[in-house]
Amino acid sequence: MQTFFVKIKCQLGKTYQVATALADAEIASEIYSVAGEYDILAKFHIDDAVDIGHFVGEKVQTLPGIQDTRTMITFKAF
Repeated sequence: MQTFFVKIKCQLGKTYQVATALADAEIASEIYSVAGEYDILAKFHIDDAVDIGHFVGEKVQTLPGIQDTRTMITFKAF
């Protein structure tokens, strides 16, 4: 199992629509609104056989209202 986080910058006024779309897609394990450069922080768990780049590009970045993303790959949970 791979765990990673995606910081999501939304188009102006679209944060709640993007968060709802993420929740409805049931692809993120946790979704948070955050302050700062990005608007949403989402946590994902995917099978080891799934390519993270393809997953983010096809399942996350295609959601309407997303302007930019930054993916943070994790190594070990403590």
